[in-house]
Amino acid sequence: MDQPVVFINDSFVPAAAAALPVADLALQRGYGIFDFFKTVHNKPVFLDDHLRRFYQSADQMRLPVRQSPAALKAVIHELIQRNNIPDAGIRISCTGGITGDGYSITSPNLVITQQPLSPLAADAFEKGLTLLSYNHQRQLPEIKTIDYLMAIWLQPLVQQQQADDLLYFRHGLVTECPRANIFIVTEDDTVVTPGRNILKGITRKHVLQLAQDLYKVAERDVTLDELRTAKEVFICSTTKYILPVLQLDGAPVGNGRPGAATAKLNEVLRAYVHSLCH
Repeated sequence: MDQPVVFINDSFVPAAAAALPVADLALQRGYGIFDFFKTVHNKPVFLDDHLRRFYQSADQMRLPVRQSPAALKAVIHELIQRNNIPDAGIRISCTGGITGDGYSITSPNLVITQQPLSPLAADAFEKGLTLLSYNHQRQLPEIKTIDYLMAIWLQPLVQQQQADDLLYFRHGLVTECPRANIFIVTEDDTVVTPGRNILKGITRKHVLQLAQDLYKVAERDVTLDELRTAKEVFICSTTKYILPVLQLDGAPVGNGRPGAATAKLNEVLRAYVHSLCH
């Protein structure tokens, strides 16, 4: 493959030639949605789930998608075939469209891109993550919008504190990381994750389903204090699978090492994805 192609509205075009008008509402006001999934050996992972969420986000943001789910799925499979990037990330974006007044939604622009996805470092799980808590609630949290303003604005603080990512909380209740869902494991080995004011991730959905066969599971409010004293804490996402959180705000979480439930769920999730793609 010399140069990847992208899909814009109705056409496949070389990535270097892909462009949207500067009057698009995504550029003018940051109005748009997206979804992101990965391919393993050229097979999309959890594609139906991601498409379902994409159309739900579009509907909630009043963005009519011209293509049907079946048509969009066909486009995605053709993109995978054309690019032949076996392990990749595919992003589907839908913008507010070209606006004359800089404020009104018009005909959305659809953009689908594909880029190689680097594997996690071999020691990523053992190394774990350090999170920095921050008092913030995302707008329209149940919708996967393109608004990552706070997460990006806070990157200098994250780096200064030598953290890997942020953990949002509001009124003492934990919600999510900017690009991942958060879980705790209690002393009685109940796997718990916040159930409201969050984006319900696709990997989160499958972790909950897989965990039900091994542990007690709950979706409920989780306080920041409860998370600080939890037996185990972990995050999950499309690109990271499951990674343990070993420090929060400079203090160790649990015993400071990856926990047994976290390790087991990561193993089960990876085996499940492997079974779907091989």
